[in-house]
Amino acid sequence: MTTQHIETLVVGAGQAGLATAYHLQRLGRECLVVEANDRIGDNWRCHYESLRLYTPAKASGLPGLAFPGDPWSFPGKDDIAGYLEQYALQHDLPVRTGTRVTALARRANGSGFVATVGEDILTCDNVVIATGTFGRAPYVPDAAAGLDAGIRQLHSSEYARPAQLAPGVTLVVGASHSGCDIAYEVAAERPTILVGRDTGRIPVSWESRGLHVVLPVMFFAWRHVLTRRTPVGRRMMKHVRHHGGPMLRVKREHLAARGVEWIEARVVGVTDGLPRLDDGRVLDIANVVWCTGFRQDFGWIDLPVVGEDGWPTEYRGVVETEPGLFFCGLAFQYSMSSTVLPGVGRDAEYLARRIAAPARHRVRVGG
Repeated sequence: MTTQHIETLVVGAGQAGLATAYHLQRLGRECLVVEANDRIGDNWRCHYESLRLYTPAKASGLPGLAFPGDPWSFPGKDDIAGYLEQYALQHDLPVRTGTRVTALARRANGSGFVATVGEDILTCDNVVIATGTFGRAPYVPDAAAGLDAGIRQLHSSEYARPAQLAPGVTLVVGASHSGCDIAYEVAAERPTILVGRDTGRIPVSWESRGLHVVLPVMFFAWRHVLTRRTPVGRRMMKHVRHHGGPMLRVKREHLAARGVEWIEARVVGVTDGLPRLDDGRVLDIANVVWCTGFRQDFGWIDLPVVGEDGWPTEYRGVVETEPGLFFCGLAFQYSMSSTVLPGVGRDAEYLARRIAAPARHRVRVGG
């Protein structure tokens, strides 16, 4: 067993973790980023093949490096993964891959933290947890366990392409971004039913030049109006965190044109091995894709920092009850923009300055 001390440990080398490390380095603060995957960007590579960002390349770069390519193109998942690798290399960020933190606790003396990494120990003054916007643990309703064994079941994190599915009707459960994307794609090849509440829509075509006009206005609202400081922002935060965001690229009319049957209901049980909806209907299907989201899994953190809703008890990523502990990359960490790439840099800079401020204060006092 080895023990190493680092001033700030950043857990997760996605966009939030890397942006935090970038800002810490700019402020002259020491940090180490640890990533459980073997390669930076793997959390993006594992998504379904057709996934593209909802924000154009011109708005999707992190601080210090523009996203390459056509400014109004929408990068795919592998483009994003490659960009994150390049970002870490260009800024010489201290990333250690293949390194999973299995436990985090306060040090015995109450000062700083101790992180267990395999058989090794890392002690640190600060920890930034940047493990995902909505979490990484797939959530599947209890009804899934009761479905007939002949029904092919995939969570959206396992779905890559329609060829994975068996012949026959496909049920997509969950009508947020991934659910609409996947239902639209699958419907080109087989009968498709989409089940889930309507989360609303942004009324502009993602493929039109009108988006060039609307997007700056939308980003302004996402950054400065829909924040945790405003009543409308706090309502939106609850909606986004627990029900998903509004339809963006794929909308109701696109689904209808592909023949998708959209039922605004919930799967509540099983009848004779088939899914039963809350309106009493039983659906005869061959496949289910569960686009039911993820849950935050902070069981490895031995600190009282998770609220009854399963989300960290933080504000702008700062956990006031546990000095030195921070979160970055959460959905609606400060505003609607926190949920997408264009907002991560601002959140990361805020946290880096909070981390660096005590050190600067000590220097001034000592002088």
